[in-house]
Amino acid sequence: MRAHYGKVTAAFAMISALALSGCSAGGDSTEAGAEAAPCEASEGPVTLNFTTWVPGMDKVVELWNAENPEIQVEVQTGPNGNSGTYQNFFNQIQAGNAPDLGQVEYDALPNFRVQDGLENIAGCEGVADAQDQFVDWTWGQVTFGEEGSVYAVPQDSGPMAMYYRADLFEQAGIEVPTTWEEYAAAAEQIKAQGSFITNFPKSDVNWFAGMVWQNGGQWFANDGESWDVNLTSPESEEVATYWQDLLSKDLVSTLPSFSDEWNASFNEGQQWTWVSAVWGATTLSTGAPDTAGKWAVAPMPQWEDGGNAAGNWGGSSTAVLKGSDHPAEAAKFALWLNTDPEALALANELGGIYPAAKSATELEAFAGGVDYYGGQKIYDVFADASANVNPDFTWGPTMTQTYTDVSDGFGAAIGGSGTLMDALENGQQKTIDSLKSQSIPVSE
Repeated sequence: MRAHYGKVTAAFAMISALALSGCSAGGDSTEAGAEAAPCEASEGPVTLNFTTWVPGMDKVVELWNAENPEIQVEVQTGPNGNSGTYQNFFNQIQAGNAPDLGQVEYDALPNFRVQDGLENIAGCEGVADAQDQFVDWTWGQVTFGEEGSVYAVPQDSGPMAMYYRADLFEQAGIEVPTTWEEYAAAAEQIKAQGSFITNFPKSDVNWFAGMVWQNGGQWFANDGESWDVNLTSPESEEVATYWQDLLSKDLVSTLPSFSDEWNASFNEGQQWTWVSAVWGATTLSTGAPDTAGKWAVAPMPQWEDGGNAAGNWGGSSTAVLKGSDHPAEAAKFALWLNTDPEALALANELGGIYPAAKSATELEAFAGGVDYYGGQKIYDVFADASANVNPDFTWGPTMTQTYTDVSDGFGAAIGGSGTLMDALENGQQKTIDSLKSQSIPVSE
């Protein structure tokens, strides 16, 4: 699904020593990484509240409610997280009336964790044993490397690959690029054909982060004492310089992502590729219906010939929010929602979810060829990509603000005022300033 927004390694041993009392949000302060509280079942019938923005989730929940009369779930839908739902969650947590469960994207989880907004459900029945059911790197996103801690159940992910117009590449005699160097060369050839190879999305900074992720970059880290912010690493600089060059040579378009004009550019053959996440498969098929059967999917171009690294763009979890009176039942439902084959299939059909559960590869929806993509088994490509996502990528606790500041800088660069690197440098400083203003420890 669209985001607007592993394997547990040392890179995730980060939030564990942060004193929550120093953070801006209210709530009872506890030492991060503390042992999970007892998770005992409630007595009598239970009604859970669940807030999400996934289309059709009410139909998925109906499956649960039909089989679990003692634990009923009421669904509330709202805008995606950064469009208001997260702020509502924080307000409700502070007021003590948050829903039991909420959809929270991986890049927003550190913000909730640092502000003590999540229940540690590691002690709830079945949770600790569920790790092997999920793609490794997604489990790291919900545990932060804290031993004995689980703060959410992985829901979906956004491994990235390259969608491309197979027919246009063949007609023009242009090789489908496998490296970023080849991609830049193809961009010049496609521009000579009167089209663009792709679009640079100034507002989708999490897309850019996915590019850095593929390149082995790391934007945030925590040594147990303070946050390190590094949007300007050599890996980030390489990505920024690369796309700056394409922009400076007018080899990529700059249409607003997901706009009518953007869709039309795909539908009319003005953009030949889109390096995007798995959820983009339905974005293309609905936005460019006239090109059915003409697209294919290949792995992301690589920085080194013969590589297989992939980035990730998007992905969410089902979190039990702080203050829930029924964490045991909420955890039970969250596990079912994200592992039950029938629930996963329906969530994919109605909401475009690409599950984080390993068993998703066995679902019929992901097993066969897709007509829109010429009958190609595109989900095999994304399964391979998911297995090659670096599990060590760490999100910071102020991603919404970071995205906004970097996006503003990207817009200025596109307009000729500064560069993409200027945007990253400015975004880094503003992120550091924001952390300091919230009394969140940050290293200089």
